[in-house]
Amino acid sequence: MTRLLFALLALSIPFAASAQSPLDELLNQVQQAAQDEQRIDQERLQRFIRERNNQRALLEEARAQLQAEEQRSDRLRNEFDQNELELVELETTLDERMGNLGELFGVVRQVAGDMRGNLQDSMVSAQLPGRSEFFAELAERRELPTVTELRRMWYEMVREIAQSGKVVEFTSDVINADGVLEQNREVVRVGVFNVVSNGKFLQWDGDQGLLIELPRQPAGRFQSMAQDLQDASPGDVVDMAVDGSMGAILAQVVRSPTIGERIRQGAEVGYVIIALGIFGVLFALWRGIVLTIKGNAIKRQLKRDEADEGNALGRVLKVYQDNPDQDVETLELKLDEAILRETAPLESGLPLIKVLYVVAPLIGLLGTVVGMIVTFQQITLFGTGDPRMMAGGISMAL
Repeated sequence: MTRLLFALLALSIPFAASAQSPLDELLNQVQQAAQDEQRIDQERLQRFIRERNNQRALLEEARAQLQAEEQRSDRLRNEFDQNELELVELETTLDERMGNLGELFGVVRQVAGDMRGNLQDSMVSAQLPGRSEFFAELAERRELPTVTELRRMWYEMVREIAQSGKVVEFTSDVINADGVLEQNREVVRVGVFNVVSNGKFLQWDGDQGLLIELPRQPAGRFQSMAQDLQDASPGDVVDMAVDGSMGAILAQVVRSPTIGERIRQGAEVGYVIIALGIFGVLFALWRGIVLTIKGNAIKRQLKRDEADEGNALGRVLKVYQDNPDQDVETLELKLDEAILRETAPLESGLPLIKVLYVVAPLIGLLGTVVGMIVTFQQITLFGTGDPRMMAGGISMAL
């Protein structure tokens, strides 16, 4: 009986437990959640403590580094101030020791810059190239030149002066009037003033470093002088035209227009004026010849008493001789008629010459007006930027 009762009790316990399992499960979940939260809080607290210790260590490290940098900054500032003082002392010492060397440096640079331009444009450079590069480097240098460089600068200056008084024959590359480069052409240099070759005048182009034959040469007598100079032997004395402006006057001479160019510059109006002038001169010469012949005949008539009908005075005297018995008034009328008849041929052509005398200036004024009109038209179309566009109208006006 007892065993049976015990078995029944054992069976009733699982039944009761199974009847309360949802609540127990909920309770277990709540307990488990509380334990998890407590565990998480504990881990968070431990992590915070560890990080706090690490932050304190980092803060201490940063403070130590800041203090070290501040000390380093103070040390560098002191060194900078000390270096500034030493630099001032060194600059003062440098200025004292340099003395006039600083002023000399400025003068050397200025002289070198001037000589660079002079030598580059000098005709001597056609014979002695490469001199301007030395002066260019010396003018741009930021340090004092050496004694050797100063001596070379002095030597080049003296050599340029010496070469300005020499007539030298040498070979050089020349660009002829057709633009073709001729190598090793014989040229003659007259100081720093002229360079000639084969009777032609040359000009020196410092930018290209070449001699260029002038496309237009001066008058023939000057070319003959140039040829005679090149053909002369050492010691000979020849006449030579020297351009003291070192090419400027020669350039102006070759730019001067010829008579044909001046006529073409006058355009149609100029042609008309020239034609009228030529016609007037020829007509005046013809009338002068005619009057001279008639004047000589009249002079011969003055030497004779007998009237000659071959001249005007003779024909007038013939009227008097043919009417000796006429009264004074009638004879005077006949003489006046004869004089008027002879005067007309003598004065023939004078009105035409007077017309030409008056018309020529008026046509010149017309040319001035037309030239100015052309000039203003060019200004309207192209503006005033290029003077060459207006040169044609101005030439016509002049």
